[in-house]
Amino acid sequence: MKTLIPILAVVSGLSILAFSPAIMAQSPSGESIIVSVEEWDVPFDETRSRDPYVSPVNGKVYFAGQRADYIGHFDPDTGEFGYFDLDEGAGPHTVVVADDGTLWYAGNRDRHIGKMDPDTGEITRYEMDSDYARDPHTFDFDKDGNIWFTAQGGNGVGHFNTTTGETVVIPAITPNSRPYGIKMDRDDHRPWIALVGTNGLATVNPETMEFEEIELPREETRVRRLDVTSDGNVWYADFSAGYIGRYNPIDGSITEWETPNYENARIYAALVDDKDRMWFSDSGTNPVKLYAFDTQSEEFVAEQTIESANGSIRHMMYDVKTRSMWFGTDTGHIGRLVLN
Repeated sequence: MKTLIPILAVVSGLSILAFSPAIMAQSPSGESIIVSVEEWDVPFDETRSRDPYVSPVNGKVYFAGQRADYIGHFDPDTGEFGYFDLDEGAGPHTVVVADDGTLWYAGNRDRHIGKMDPDTGEITRYEMDSDYARDPHTFDFDKDGNIWFTAQGGNGVGHFNTTTGETVVIPAITPNSRPYGIKMDRDDHRPWIALVGTNGLATVNPETMEFEEIELPREETRVRRLDVTSDGNVWYADFSAGYIGRYNPIDGSITEWETPNYENARIYAALVDDKDRMWFSDSGTNPVKLYAFDTQSEEFVAEQTIESANGSIRHMMYDVKTRSMWFGTDTGHIGRLVLN
């Protein structure tokens, strides 16, 4: 194993634009970037409905009921909600849906990965025997339909074979670095990981399973979520100090921008849409706001207040089929932005 700590330059405060909450920015064609905003009240009280994921099979939205041990489902066409119970104490942290419609969830508090039949709710459990994988946290699929996952408390990253159930666990190098968000580079087929316990990012070589760390330049930086644009650059959101940043894996350079609410920002969820715009949630406002940053023009191009979102929006999912960005709120709502 090796640690990569390149000498990096930081450029702060570039291309910062301010927006009124009532104004939606325009795309180059003159259309609003945000077409519509909808929020639904989840009818299961105080369960922290989180991490919605759209099924590629039936279009339903599945989400984790973190505080009440269930996997919820929502039909956006009818507005109907339902749920499947999990074992008591499962503490589901996230749920994803495979191409065949199978649900996979992180049993964060009961050290397992769960497979669920979307029709019956039947569960198959895969126990995480390694302490480095004792609390499965966040998932992303690789090109073969297998799952890369983080374990924040276990301080590890895992690769889970969805066919065989075999798990390969790779310990993080830095103690208490707390691997958190994870996203795949679709071209290089490697995972990129946010290390929220330190000022770092990480990746795993999928051929050798070597764990590599990248030190970010500001010691106070704490990244919860990240994503990868089509050019292979890694974009991250700094929860501690109101920055977003770009890491270039080719030359090791890092560039950072202050966000519009920089001094009070708490940047949590982050994702990249199919036009390489980076969207992120700012939990430093009440209600929470979502912002978009065009990674090509290097400008902040949209802002949207989410009226139901007090607390945090912790994770988001982009459904390219419907051009929709989905999120859950700490206050028990599921939301959708339809984008141009």
